[in-house]
Amino acid sequence: MDRITAEPVTALVSSPFFHSSAMDGYAVRFDATFGASETTPVQLRIPGDAVYINTGEPIPDGFNAVIMIEDVNVVTSSLEDKAIEIIKAAAPYQHIRVIGEDIVATELILPENHKIRAIDIGAALAGGHTQIKVRKRPSVAIIPTGSEIVTPGVPLTKGKIIDSNSAMLQGLINASGASAICYPIVKDDLSEIKAAVSEAVRVHDLVLIIAGSSAGSRDYTSTVIKDLGQCILHGVNIKPGRPLILGTIGRCAVAGVPGYPVSAYITIDLFIKPLIQKWLGLSAQAVETIPAVIGRTISSAIGQEEFVRVKVGKVGNRFVATPLGRGAGVMMSLVRADAMLVIPAMSEGVGAASEVNLSLMRPKGDILNTIVCIGSHDNTLDVLYNFLKRKYPQYSLSSAHVGSMGGIIAIKKHEAHIAGTHLLDEQTGLYNIPFIEKYLPDEKVILVNLVYREQGFIVRPGNPKHISTIDDLTREDIVFINRQPGTGTRLLTDKCLRERGIPGQKIRGYDTIEYTHMAVASAVASGRADTGMGILTAAIALGLDFIPVAKERYDFVLTQDSYALPMVEALFDIIRTDTAFRQTTLQMGGYDISDMGKVMYSN
Repeated sequence: MDRITAEPVTALVSSPFFHSSAMDGYAVRFDATFGASETTPVQLRIPGDAVYINTGEPIPDGFNAVIMIEDVNVVTSSLEDKAIEIIKAAAPYQHIRVIGEDIVATELILPENHKIRAIDIGAALAGGHTQIKVRKRPSVAIIPTGSEIVTPGVPLTKGKIIDSNSAMLQGLINASGASAICYPIVKDDLSEIKAAVSEAVRVHDLVLIIAGSSAGSRDYTSTVIKDLGQCILHGVNIKPGRPLILGTIGRCAVAGVPGYPVSAYITIDLFIKPLIQKWLGLSAQAVETIPAVIGRTISSAIGQEEFVRVKVGKVGNRFVATPLGRGAGVMMSLVRADAMLVIPAMSEGVGAASEVNLSLMRPKGDILNTIVCIGSHDNTLDVLYNFLKRKYPQYSLSSAHVGSMGGIIAIKKHEAHIAGTHLLDEQTGLYNIPFIEKYLPDEKVILVNLVYREQGFIVRPGNPKHISTIDDLTREDIVFINRQPGTGTRLLTDKCLRERGIPGQKIRGYDTIEYTHMAVASAVASGRADTGMGILTAAIALGLDFIPVAKERYDFVLTQDSYALPMVEALFDIIRTDTAFRQTTLQMGGYDISDMGKVMYSN
């Protein structure tokens, strides 16, 4: 399966190899049936003129047609004298599979450079082959380098990183038709890397050296390739993936692959997969593209072609794309991505609502069944997505965290099916409804509650800085981590500051932002910040302490049209009826589900 033919495969024998019956019935001579009709039936003696035959059996010599058993009447005049009676003449070779009906000897079964499928194997066997020549799978060695890298499963200590790239690259290489082997991790030592590469190039067609391709003091890959062979290229004008190295050592191709996972993925996809396809005699695999509208502006530096990972869903009659994290080390941006947007080297980016072409990373059918959720982040969204896939495998939930106000604007622009929001109107004390009435006056919308949750200050265990109120954020020894403007959490923070007359400029870290509650909690847990405003659930998840500030309502807002979509109905079916989902939400801590699934507003 999936091997590539190295030469044409022609039939050694015909299939069928003999004339055989296609039906259960009687073999006859067709000329003996002439004149048979309802008024003038013809009788044929058994076995002289008619022989009973089963499906697949050889046609007896001298016979050249088969009459189905349903079309004959057996006539018996004595124990020795039997005949069949027919009322319709048989055509020549009626109900007979003739020699070569399927395959004729010498006929081409498979051409050269053909990827073998299951049905191709059956056809080759039927044509008399037990072996066929296929192209050799290119042999690829993957050598991870870095003193900080450890094998998966080894307990982590500070400064160590799990080697996840080797397994990812092995999967990519194997899927492209080659055969990849992962070598043990080699520490940052020139002589050890050189020894490992020297060994690998003797037995493999291609060697991939992970990391060490930049210009740092411990980046030895280019030196090794130059010392042992020829460095053809060092650096390509793309982002991420710029440090790629290509070269040869003897008969072996060698590549220095960047250590960041996104860079590694993109360089393998752009440069290594086409090489393997060329070796296998395959044409470059076409990537399906679709037109889409970009949900928000993407800036890009001039001079490098940039590959931006995006989430995609179809809202109304158009595809809408939302950019994901752009860092070269953000592996989850690949996991979550539906497509890739390429920004040309001489472009400064893409404006919001611009039409672009996307290269799909998932089947188009999957994207058509994706619920686009843009707005405020909540930890229950990941849980909800998992329950949706469990109960309705055909559907997906794509969430992008742009804040509550960003979600409402996405609904206004018809760029999302649903939006998470927890905006408090200070004048009325109501959540979300005043903002819907203000920003969505011309839309028929519905507001459905998901949870109530606690917002407050996330602090390290034991609260070592003794933070208790908003006033403590002005202290010199406190570093704060904020949420992006437009989020409900940011609005709550700014409301608390206004009530105390505290300007944001007096708080260290006020302008440093994260996009999710878990990212805020991670910043506190890692020591990058002393505190940040977030939900209790995020603090619980990372074993942090929490100082409550407010209880808020987190709702979904969506148009009535989106509410009627089958995939959205499936989502709310889980929210309203799935006991396991509700129990899981409660077990996470920090949630009140008393109104979960309740319609809070509609117009």
